[in-house]
Amino acid sequence: MQTNLSNKRIYTLALAALGIVYGDIGTSPLYAFEQVFSGGLHPVPTSEANILGVLSLFFWCLVMVVTVKYVSIVMRANHAGEGGIIALMRILLEKSHGRPIIKGLLIFSGLVGAAFFYGDGVITPAISVLSAVEGMEVISPSLKSYVIPVALSILVGLFWGQRFGTGKIGILFGPAMLIWFVLLGALGLLNIVENPHVLLAMRPIYAQEFVSNNGLLPFFALGAVVLCVTGAEALYADMGHFGPKPIKLAWIGFVLPALLLNYFGQGALLLKSPESLSNLFYLMAPSSFHVAFVIFATFATVIASQAVISGAFSITRQAIDLGFLPKMRVVQTSQHDAGQIYVPAINLMLLIMVVLAVLLFKSSTALAGAYGIAVTGTMLLTDFLGISVAIVVWRWHPIAAMMGGIFFILMDLAFFTSNSIKFFDGGWFPLGMSVILSVVMALVFWRSKNRGH
Repeated sequence: MQTNLSNKRIYTLALAALGIVYGDIGTSPLYAFEQVFSGGLHPVPTSEANILGVLSLFFWCLVMVVTVKYVSIVMRANHAGEGGIIALMRILLEKSHGRPIIKGLLIFSGLVGAAFFYGDGVITPAISVLSAVEGMEVISPSLKSYVIPVALSILVGLFWGQRFGTGKIGILFGPAMLIWFVLLGALGLLNIVENPHVLLAMRPIYAQEFVSNNGLLPFFALGAVVLCVTGAEALYADMGHFGPKPIKLAWIGFVLPALLLNYFGQGALLLKSPESLSNLFYLMAPSSFHVAFVIFATFATVIASQAVISGAFSITRQAIDLGFLPKMRVVQTSQHDAGQIYVPAINLMLLIMVVLAVLLFKSSTALAGAYGIAVTGTMLLTDFLGISVAIVVWRWHPIAAMMGGIFFILMDLAFFTSNSIKFFDGGWFPLGMSVILSVVMALVFWRSKNRGH
């Protein structure tokens, strides 16, 4: 009986995780694949070789970055059930006694990584909600003046609702995202059936040929390709809210298949009708369903903000425990799951910064330039700390750990450098905020240590 109850609990948490953990990565199909061919400094031409090559990159990024790196390897590392970059740092700090230089590097990595995550916690809600509300302009151009006020109202409501806890929010958001992922998969399958040729893109040779035959173009394209895996770091940071099993179950059994079907469906449609690039996602569906999909996609993109907000609460509690942040009120929102928390001060700070971002950039297109630098920086730091945990804690052979880790380092380094060229197009905002937060946390940590002595 206890086993059955435990299984029921895992499935319940997996459903809640769909709404809390996978909202960000689950709404990437709305813009990620299309952005490669229509946005950025150098859009990719829509030839068959390019479409299959980019689709192959999407496939292998989802498999290697999310499934292999985070779900299969990194999520094995937790500190008292908590995940995220600070958890990795704490694991290593406990093994660094008598090594002040290593300890200093670990603390620096934790500070920067946490600051990067907060930066992502500001950009994701701003761009998600703005991109959703901008759909009002499709309904009627006269509604354009209402976009900013409506977006700000939704954001205030979203952050106000955090006090009720991720479990209760997940119960509300989970079923909605369950329907969303079913729709993603169904739309993809509908288009794949009409052009099954697109399934060839699962072969890595197509990604290899795209990278090797197009000069610097693939480098610029990576800045958009990485949009398909944004949310992976939040997946790890949110581990304390639900535990690893529900998160892994939801990813392997549901989220990954739905995302792959949808991206392959978009590739199939683009191969068949290059003119569909004007609105690739919505044109996957029959015209009679367009209005309904716009409404549901709007709701889904609002949900997408939740993953980084919940992750920010987890990162904050760990930062307080380490002395990186001053003591502040942490509210336990669940009697069953210790990781489900709400931090009012951080919630207010994120809300203020998100509102500032919306007022400053005014559109999701402008915010796109700011998106990616912070999250890819965190992913890169996770690589180095993860390799260290594998060697020091899991006792992997150093050569094996480094040979395996170098693949992810090179991949995330390419993502980071590709996004870094967007610095003057908005990337300065999350980086500037991350620098300020790093300095603040360093000063708080320095004061706490001096008081201790």
